[in-house]
Amino acid sequence: MPKNILKVALDVPLDRLFDYLDGGFSVQVGQRVVVPFGRRNVVGVVIEKSDSSEFALEKLKTIIQVFDDELPIDPSTFSLLKFCADYYQYPFGQALLASLPKRLRQTEPAVSRKQYLYSLTPEGMGADIDLIPARQSVQRKVFAALQQSTLSESALKEISASWRQAIEAFRMQGWVHAEQVLAGFKSAMEAAPPPPLNDEQQVAVNAVTEAANTFKPFLLHGITGSGKTEVYMQILQQALADNDGQALVLVPEINLTPQLEARFRNRLPHLPLVSLHSNLGESERLKNWRLAQSGQARIIIGTRLAVFTPIPNLKIVMVDEEHDGSYKQQDSMRYHARDVAMVRAQRSKVPIVMGSATPALEAWHNAQSGKYTLLSLHSRAVAQSALPNIRCIDTTKQESTNGLTQVLVHAMRERLAKGEQSLLFINRRGYSPVLLCSACHWIAPCMRCSSRLVVHLKQGRLRCHHCGHEQKIVRQCPSCGNADLHPTGHGTQRLEETLKALFPTARIQRVDRDSTSRKEALNDILTAVHDNEIDILIGTQMLAKGHDFPNLTLVGVIDTDSALFSPDFRAAERLFAQLMQVSGRAGRAEKPGEVLIQTAFPSHHLFNALRTQDYPAYAQTLLQEREMAQFPPYCYLALIKAESTQYREVEQFLNFAFELARQRSDQVLTYDPMRAQMEKLKGMERGHILMQATQRGALQKLLAALTPQLRASKLAAKLRWNIDVDPMEF
Repeated sequence: MPKNILKVALDVPLDRLFDYLDGGFSVQVGQRVVVPFGRRNVVGVVIEKSDSSEFALEKLKTIIQVFDDELPIDPSTFSLLKFCADYYQYPFGQALLASLPKRLRQTEPAVSRKQYLYSLTPEGMGADIDLIPARQSVQRKVFAALQQSTLSESALKEISASWRQAIEAFRMQGWVHAEQVLAGFKSAMEAAPPPPLNDEQQVAVNAVTEAANTFKPFLLHGITGSGKTEVYMQILQQALADNDGQALVLVPEINLTPQLEARFRNRLPHLPLVSLHSNLGESERLKNWRLAQSGQARIIIGTRLAVFTPIPNLKIVMVDEEHDGSYKQQDSMRYHARDVAMVRAQRSKVPIVMGSATPALEAWHNAQSGKYTLLSLHSRAVAQSALPNIRCIDTTKQESTNGLTQVLVHAMRERLAKGEQSLLFINRRGYSPVLLCSACHWIAPCMRCSSRLVVHLKQGRLRCHHCGHEQKIVRQCPSCGNADLHPTGHGTQRLEETLKALFPTARIQRVDRDSTSRKEALNDILTAVHDNEIDILIGTQMLAKGHDFPNLTLVGVIDTDSALFSPDFRAAERLFAQLMQVSGRAGRAEKPGEVLIQTAFPSHHLFNALRTQDYPAYAQTLLQEREMAQFPPYCYLALIKAESTQYREVEQFLNFAFELARQRSDQVLTYDPMRAQMEKLKGMERGHILMQATQRGALQKLLAALTPQLRASKLAAKLRWNIDVDPMEF
């Protein structure tokens, strides 16, 4: 019999495939189709052809449309997503459709917007930049860049968000020629010569290159400034020496992508490169995804979702800053991109390189036990640059003004006098953490979360950084009527105000989510730092990693103590990584760097390890603590989370889940239901069950049996719930 029944995956919260008749269409496995579902038409993906169905043929609906003008999704991508859906207890159809660009989830045909390369015409080459008025700064920047080389739209976008107006003005004068891009962009630039590698870098490159075409995991542990990116580039150059190989490079955050992309383009201009992240427009994301899928893009740089991109000729996988928590998805399918990348490399039989100055304890444990090959870079790549001098300032003995000790203020004054730059790191945006009543000690609460509202003085608003709720700053205490309300604590805005009063002539720039909300704002700020147009930077974790500022010689760290005694078992690990990263911003060129950390606990073993940049010793201490407490990597965890407007419903559901789990397995320790650390979030009451096992297989077996029963439960229909496998926090 002809196989005219199609098994189709749909973006619906049901863990099954749906049967449809092919309707005479010629359909391949992996193609997108439009099908009727309920009262609407939706996009699905054909997973299988069959000649039978468990339903009567007359009850089956027929597909409406086939998108036959595009490449079908390959079986290896299906297989990877099916593995993830099973492991993370998530419906396969939702996992598959969520991995596609948004345009491929819509019922109308997905057409990529045409892309162009821009170059100067003979008339443009003969024109003088002085013909462009000085006030037209964007036009002058674009023209100067075009004089150097042909530029893609993404390269022009990095120069200025308003590049189109400049190009249009040049086209009107006949200075610019536009050529449509039909394949991955190949730059006309000459490749920048590679710097010589030191012995440790060369050993790392050789080890990975020799493992070509075999699965072998490498952990590249290098101190900040040790040249990990250079190692990546030389490995890529050798791994992609043939004409069809492709590489996947994962980065944790969007703001790290442009600079890494620029460095790769500069060094490897002959290899077409695309990026995939949420800051791209939908047309550009679709185009880049298709270039990767077709094999035309040789290097794919992306954030966590890029791990599911179809890459037919994968030769190597790289995960930069592998320890970073941004690789863990916190909603929908709660996958960890580093772990998925490991599975992908294993299935593709290719090496995977994970790099970090402060590896995750799980990765470090695997390297120590021999599961991963450890490659170490102990010295800085620039011979003249030394590690920064790290000192702790005891805030119990040093007087401070608005959160700044005199030692730190004096150090900043010295840098200003020398024409050098300073960075103050505080991981708290806004003006101050809380609005406090001096009489009854009332603190402005968020009515939708178990948190406090943060003062944003310039905007005259109180904001919740968890749910986004905001309101006007109140003028008197709603509890006792007292008018003496004052902001307490320090945020980036308050620090900026204090510094402007201390250093009125200094050029000060705040970098946080508020100041970088405009699309190109962060790139503009980073350019100004490199051009020495900024003296003092005030930053949150957005500035802590990946950036290279040659003239920045002082880093001051404000208020880190809360993380030292957090109930979160990963807090100390995260703080050490964060402080190592932000310390690495100081003294990366020939000028010596200094890091000053304000703390009430200067003798804490975390700071002792930080002073000597001794990650292995600190990691060993943390691993001993984890082993005693039986936390990862010495066990495997899963959370069943639930939330509702009424905690009674959460409690009923979690009690039901607890009883089921306890009856089904004696190899998994299931803890009693309890409230989440943040009991209320966005108006929802929250709770969870923690499950712990010494064997991953035992935990997976229990979850596989438990999940269908929970989905079928009437209690589950009354609230929102999910399963978080390998949770990062609870």
